[in-house]
Parts: sequence; structure tokens; C-alpha cells
Amino acid sequence: MRQGPLSGLKVVEFAGIGPGPFCGMLLSDLGADVVRIDRKGPGRSSPADITARGRRSVALDLKNPAAIETCLKLMEGADAVFEGFRPGVMERLGLGPDVAMARNPKLVYGRMTGWGQFGPYANAAGHDMNYIAITGALHAIGTKEKPIPPLNLVGDFGGGALYLAFGLLAGVIHARASGQGQVIDCAMSDGAASLMAMFYGFKASGMWKEERRANLLDGGAHFYDTYQCSDGKWISIGSIEPQFYALLLEKTGIDDPEFAKQMDRGSWDGLREKLAHVIAQKTQDEWSEIMGGTDVCFAPVLDLDDAPKHPHNVARQTFVQVEGVTQPAPAPRFSATPGAIQGPPPGIGAHDREALSDWGFSGADIDTLKAAGALAG
Repeated sequence: MRQGPLSGLKVVEFAGIGPGPFCGMLLSDLGADVVRIDRKGPGRSSPADITARGRRSVALDLKNPAAIETCLKLMEGADAVFEGFRPGVMERLGLGPDVAMARNPKLVYGRMTGWGQFGPYANAAGHDMNYIAITGALHAIGTKEKPIPPLNLVGDFGGGALYLAFGLLAGVIHARASGQGQVIDCAMSDGAASLMAMFYGFKASGMWKEERRANLLDGGAHFYDTYQCSDGKWISIGSIEPQFYALLLEKTGIDDPEFAKQMDRGSWDGLREKLAHVIAQKTQDEWSEIMGGTDVCFAPVLDLDDAPKHPHNVARQTFVQVEGVTQPAPAPRFSATPGAIQGPPPGIGAHDREALSDWGFSGADIDTLKAAGALAG
């Protein structure tokens, strides 16, 4: 029995990379029954393949007509389906939204791409950095000398997977109320642009300069930046509000009158140098003891080894272990219907019979697919 607020939701996922698997993980963590369609072939997911956790895998040869029919039958019984191929690939396979929704009018059909289903770049290859580059996000992140990619967080996972999950669930709510399914065109470039809404507001109001490390939230302000400690480790300080800034000065023992010029942009560089000198006198642990858990707006900058050990993360069980692999626990948290990791990453085709049987295929149907070479297991 699957656990979480999405228990009972049936989703078909066509295996892909990046934001697709992460979306599938989010839905599964909250209880959805996500069946992943893998290409037929050998392979077992490693326990370290964290974004593949919690699903069941059915391996199909999508060049086989019987496998295509199997996919369509699965979509007949699904609330939602999502894929991450370039525009036109699913149509060429005979699995496009027109065909699928003709058989299931309530189906919500999610399409995850970098550039979207139309536009001059729609059929071009790309990666996270490219998708956020055209939105203004990449230009705003980095050092004064150059933009720096912020991992895959802004395009793939923030602008892609989260918007796809949001879109799918919104579509399901509408379909259940109206009986009408629809296609969700989820472009990472669109999502990344949406994430920039506040900064476009800053730009419109004259609060944003078109250069890096010159603004309130991009490391330009001395009170919103990272600082190196005496042990070579780093801390983060975000003392924006006046009362929090006053507490920062108190905790660091700073009484230099120049620090009264908090919002004077022309003073930021000089004040950063002075603050950096003060921070460099103590270790990360010492500053954590002084400022941790206070209204300074402070946290140590932790690596992937130390983050799961931090007392706050330990208290909240933010990280868990599955098959010896440390990984983030399901989020967000629900008081009445808590989510859960529904299982480890599946091997390819590990659930051929189990998942198909649960989704309405008879034993004879499954045997026929196996005999036809459409099914791996």
C-alpha cells in the first residue's frame, strides 16, 4: 500500500534524464503509483540513482507494435502521463497526446522539454545552463567576471521538474472536476523565467543593476554574502533587515561607525573587506556557536558529507538512508498523510508482471507480450 496524499493517483512515466526522473520521484514520494516505461534491455538501477526511487519499472521494446499498444492501454487507466523527448518523438512512436487522449479523454499529458513544444529553439539540443541563459537568470548569477551555472537547480529541477509536477496535479484537479484532460507544455526555459518574477519586479522598480555582485541578493551586499573562517570553511550571512543587521554587529563585536551605512551601495565593498577580516578570526564551529539559531540569519556552508549531520537536519530527519545511500527525505511534509520513499530504484523491467497485473492486464495478456518479444520479463 502506497503512502502519502497522492495515494490512488496513477501515473505513467516514460524514462528519461534530469527533470523527468526528479518529477517522478516527487510524485512517488507523495504516494502516487508511478509506473516507469523503460526501453527493453539489461540493467539495474544503482541504489545511488536517487531520483529513480519509488517507482515500478516495465521494460518494453517500443519498436514492437504490441509494446506500443501496451503503453496506450496503460495510459487508458492513468490519471497522468509524462515524457521528456524532443517534440515529435512520441507522435512518431504512435504515442502522442492525440492518440492517447482519444482513448482516455481525462488524461493529463505532460511534456517536459528544455525549450518547449514550439519556438525557434524547440528542436535544438540543450542543457540546464542554456535554458536559464535566455531568461536572465544565468546572467545574474556568478562573479563580477563571469556567469556561473548554479548546478542544475534553476532549469532542470526548479524550472522543469517542479513546474511539471505542479502542472500535472493542476491538470488532474481540472480533469476530475470537468472530465477534460489536456496537454501540459512544460519548458524549462519558461519555468526558469517564472522563477525570475521577483527580480524582473526589482528591475522594473529600479532596484536591480545589470551587473553581478552589485545587488542586494547576488552577493553584492556585505550583509548578504558568504565568508571564509579561520579553518578554511565558510559561513553564510543574510542580515538584511535592520534589526538582524544590528544583531550581526553585536555578535561579531563590530562597533565601527562605518557599518551604519548598511544600504549605501558605495560602501558595500569596503564593509565586506572589514567583515571578512572579522569572520576570518574564528572557525566555522565557533561562529555557529555564536550565531547559529539566532536572528542574525546565519547558517554554516556545509558540504554533502556534513549537511546530513547538522543538528537541525538530524532533528527533522531531513536526510535518510536507503540501501546505505544517504539521500533527501520526501518533502514537503503532510500532517495527516505523510509521504514516504516507496522503495529503492528499480531494475529495468523488474516489475513487468506485477505492475501490468495491477493495472488490469491478465496473465494471458502478459504471456502474449512476452512471447511477442515486446516485454522484457
